[in-house]
Amino acid sequence: MNRIENAFKNKPIFMPYFPLGYPNLETSIDVIEALAKNGADLIEVGLSFSDPLADGPVIQQATQVALENGITIKKCLGAVKELRKRDVTIPLILMGYYNPMLAYGLEKFVRDAKDAGADGFIIPDLPAEESAEFENILNAGRVDGDALSPSYRKVPEGGDLPLIRMLAPTSSAERMEKVARNAKGFIYLVSVTGITGERKAIAEGLSDLIAKVRKHTDIPVCVGFGIGTPEQAKEVGAMADGVIVGTACVRTIGSSKNPVEVAKEFAAEFNSALRGSKNNA
Repeated sequence: MNRIENAFKNKPIFMPYFPLGYPNLETSIDVIEALAKNGADLIEVGLSFSDPLADGPVIQQATQVALENGITIKKCLGAVKELRKRDVTIPLILMGYYNPMLAYGLEKFVRDAKDAGADGFIIPDLPAEESAEFENILNAGRVDGDALSPSYRKVPEGGDLPLIRMLAPTSSAERMEKVARNAKGFIYLVSVTGITGERKAIAEGLSDLIAKVRKHTDIPVCVGFGIGTPEQAKEVGAMADGVIVGTACVRTIGSSKNPVEVAKEFAAEFNSALRGSKNNA
């Protein structure tokens, strides 16, 4: 059982997002460690990009600070490796845009991400129709051992690292079926149209939207965009397998004088709120 599968043994899970390099690299590593050890079940580790088209102003500002601080893909992968050295055992999913990965070199990126201890990828600007090159690299086989040995086996280069698929309320029934049928790890279900950011209330029709996705897949369905409070997380957690919290996490922790302590409290509060929803989803 891989780390993602293990995380979903006790649903719904709490999945915060935080970008590496914000407010600086060392603090961001400390924050992610604090989230991981105080209630987060899986973390989206943010890889900053100059044109984050899916993100709202809070995350845009944070990632811009990270870029100004000199964050790079190489430094991010080094940070993931450092987190594993600190005994962070929950899944770490790399959340970023395609261009920096292309610039780094896709094969090298996948290999180095796996070596660092990453568990998968979320790439908002890489639709399923254009993802063949990346997925081919994930599934490119290599040979372990001697062909004459009983231990000879073909191991995928990154086959156990899923490319997490995203669906939205605007997804057609045909697209929803296609994406969900081939999904791995979990489905990232965007609850509202538009960019990331907190909303005053949970989107109407969310339960029906989750049900539509579940018709096509048995893997977990996690909901993101618009969830800003523990109370909203609990409400969504009663319907979904996981709750993704990005903007509220970045705003609350990043604006504090003691980000690490606030991260501990943030994770504990959301975990506690979701505990009442455990095993109901």
